[in-house]
Amino acid sequence: MSARPAPVPEPPAGAGESRTEQILGLAGAAFRANAIVWLLLVALWVAIGIKNPNSLTPEQIVLYLKRAAPLAILAIGAYFVLVSGEFDLSVGSLVTVVVVVAARLSDGDPANTLPVLALLFAIGLAVGLFNGFCTTILRVPSFIVTLAMLLMLSGAVFLWTGGAPRGALADNFRSIGREGIEGFPLLNQLPYSVIILLAVGGIAIWLARGGFGRRVLAVGDNDRAAALSGISVHRVRIAAFVLSGISAVLAGIILGGFAGVTAQVGIGLEFQAITAAVLGGTVLGGGRGSVTGAIAGALVLQALFMLLNLYAVDRALEQTFTGLIIIGAVSVAAFRARGS
Repeated sequence: MSARPAPVPEPPAGAGESRTEQILGLAGAAFRANAIVWLLLVALWVAIGIKNPNSLTPEQIVLYLKRAAPLAILAIGAYFVLVSGEFDLSVGSLVTVVVVVAARLSDGDPANTLPVLALLFAIGLAVGLFNGFCTTILRVPSFIVTLAMLLMLSGAVFLWTGGAPRGALADNFRSIGREGIEGFPLLNQLPYSVIILLAVGGIAIWLARGGFGRRVLAVGDNDRAAALSGISVHRVRIAAFVLSGISAVLAGIILGGFAGVTAQVGIGLEFQAITAAVLGGTVLGGGRGSVTGAIAGALVLQALFMLLNLYAVDRALEQTFTGLIIIGAVSVAAFRARGS
């Protein structure tokens, strides 16, 4: 009796596909995972287009992305912290620190820009390490730690400036948030802020799809099980806080370019970043979410703010809408969890 031939193993998923097909496949999967938020974004843009058809020009859409870039970058940082099972309420105050310190130390001199940028990233790194250390090593709840950091940074800014920031941002510093690369088809320029968002988003997606991203999800889902499997829970959560701190520095650098120097520049951004991440499918408590969803959530919020501005709605109501959105997003997430 002849031996049966060995079964031929099936090729792995994606084998034989071109790089372009794989990228399109990943993009399609990201869209399906966050279909509701993407559809909401489309609906908001339809409403914007009906109210002001001039908003649908390529230049206006790129301007919208430019304005959304700081919040989207903050939402990426919020994603890593939230999905690890923690909170970071300090990023708004850190954004303010970035703008105020940059203006005071650079004082309009372009030669000071590089040293000031290095100092700003060092501050973001230190804040992230402090938040992570207190949360993981000292076992203080992250909500309390980052709330305390928010108050400390806000108090330090007020003490240093007396409520009126001094100095000025150098032109080459402001160009990061204001200017861009000239000569793109259909565009006057591609803003540096949009380029930074694309770069940060690409790096974040790469991290989320790699070993670090899987460890963050595991820690957020069940930190005890993650620890038993050999994952250093402390290191993962500290790294998440560091990423959040770095994202706040980047957002502050961009905002300094077009928002100017003010001690109110970062107020409320911490809640908007959390709202964007949750709206994009990140679950409070950790263990579930996506970078693309967080970015989509930020784009939805910016589109909503743009629509409210077109209808001349008081800006004070933005916080009200933000609160309603986060309640709705959390409720939907809880409903899905009960149904799964």
